[in-house]
Amino acid sequence: MADSLCVMDVYHAKGDETVDSKEQVFLEETFYILSKKKSVFRVRLTSKGLSLIKETDDIAKEQTILLRDIVGSKCMRSKRRRAGGGSCVCSSLVGHHQLKVVDENSGDLDESDISAYLYIYAYVLKRGRRTKRERTTITLRFRSYDRYEDNNKEALKWRTTIKCLLENLSISNNPPINDKKLLVLLNPKSGPGKAREIFQTKVAPILQEAEIPYDLQVTKYANYAREFVRTRNVYNWRGIVAVGGDGVLFEILNGMFERLDWQQAFAEVPLAILPCGSGNGLATTICYHYDEPFTNSNMTGLSISLTRNRTAPMDIMFSFLSVGWGLLSDIDIESERLRAIGGQRFTVWAIARLVGLRKYKGTVSYALIKDIKTIPKSKHPLLSHSVSQDGTLDSPDTEAFYDCDEQSETFKSVNGRRHERVDSWYSVHSRRSAFYSTRDSDYHSVTSGSEVRSPVHACMHGPAPHLPSLMSQLPNTWVHEHGEFVMVHVSYQTHIGADLLFAPQSKLCDGVMWMLIIRAGISRSQILSFLLTLTQGNLAEINNEFIKMVPVSAFRIVPEGQNGYLTVDGELVEYGPIQAEIFPNIINLLVPDNV
Repeated sequence: MADSLCVMDVYHAKGDETVDSKEQVFLEETFYILSKKKSVFRVRLTSKGLSLIKETDDIAKEQTILLRDIVGSKCMRSKRRRAGGGSCVCSSLVGHHQLKVVDENSGDLDESDISAYLYIYAYVLKRGRRTKRERTTITLRFRSYDRYEDNNKEALKWRTTIKCLLENLSISNNPPINDKKLLVLLNPKSGPGKAREIFQTKVAPILQEAEIPYDLQVTKYANYAREFVRTRNVYNWRGIVAVGGDGVLFEILNGMFERLDWQQAFAEVPLAILPCGSGNGLATTICYHYDEPFTNSNMTGLSISLTRNRTAPMDIMFSFLSVGWGLLSDIDIESERLRAIGGQRFTVWAIARLVGLRKYKGTVSYALIKDIKTIPKSKHPLLSHSVSQDGTLDSPDTEAFYDCDEQSETFKSVNGRRHERVDSWYSVHSRRSAFYSTRDSDYHSVTSGSEVRSPVHACMHGPAPHLPSLMSQLPNTWVHEHGEFVMVHVSYQTHIGADLLFAPQSKLCDGVMWMLIIRAGISRSQILSFLLTLTQGNLAEINNEFIKMVPVSAFRIVPEGQNGYLTVDGELVEYGPIQAEIFPNIINLLVPDNV
């Protein structure tokens, strides 16, 4: 239910208080409160927001509803109360007649009430022990004129100005119109399986208040989202929203890279995520960067970001979150059987894996960034070179698209052993698609026989790689570590889960990946301390004989043996050699407005 902040009547006086010179005043009126005849509100619509100055018995109190907290507004008028009708949210406006304020297009309008009502919807950020957003409705009643049409004209002027300000457009007499819809791809099986319910109850009402139309597509089988964005005209939509776990966005990302026009698509169609899964690393990262409260049950801030046109660039390594080998990947994949309990599944399975601690043998190689402050900012959003401290990744430009042909099925690793080749996203010699599908998917196809399914393996395109292929030797400037490991995890986001602050120094777009390496020999008590530290975000301060966190611009992991898990963005991929490099400024994300 709406929390009505104030219900005010327009009055013909004009406020004359001084205004901050940095604020531009667009509209100003004085209203009074019907229930308190000696109280008036001087209301200003400024470049900062909606300023409400309450004056009662020579005492003035001011409150400002910031523009970034306002999602939309709507003009209304009153309707006759039907016999047996319930209480009215605006009963104080009309005394015992209890007329209800409804959409002006509704039937059975009360022609005797010439007032026009403006509802302004806002979600005000309340900071305290528990920071959260509270829904607030400001109701302004315009009745300065003798005709409804004239009063409605005044209300519409306020509404139009608010809409222009929210969309960062020049003020005009005509409300801005953007008929483009959001494309919402929703996985109903993410996390505990409540994605559809959460979207309808938490997100859809905000989009409705903001007058943002959307197309909702519920995924029907594994890779549905990937196929959808690859085969449709994505330019018909103003943005693509992944609703579910990190895996939904993983599919969308791969589907976009399977388009020949991937570069234009990423530049013109921003992406967004609304977390309903178990991990929710990227969503937490976005909220962390933009000082937005986040819990799995409260997505208000992220929902508001869908109503704005603000975007921010993000690096990728042909994933959007992390690549893992060892402990954290074991916990992620093996806890799938506990998906119904949500994020708590990770804690439960972490205890199990701590008791039965495993170690894995292999080689970890990386291009170390000696000083992250020296990395130049990329000026070009796409096809720019990845940069390492020693320039070891720089190479002559190659074709901007991957070649889907393969020349060899094996390659020789640093230690001289031969391995069966596993596709790398980052080698120009990749044979198959760069996409890794999920094993043991919960999806079951419900497509009709007439529906044409696209090929399972489509050619992956993308920016030109600078790494040698997995069959080639790495530059001699790289660091190579061979031995037994408890885990290796690489991420370029601050969070790899809602409660796992992995790399506090990370930015959405800084050209840096953070590699956590834990060697075998570490005690269980040290592992427990590490897991507790992971929830507090102090990993950058940990460097000892067993644990270290290093900034890198590229890496290669070559596991030995056949037993283990490799994960990309929490999704299981083939177990074998894998490598990645950072590509700056590839994706545009819809982000909260914190200006």
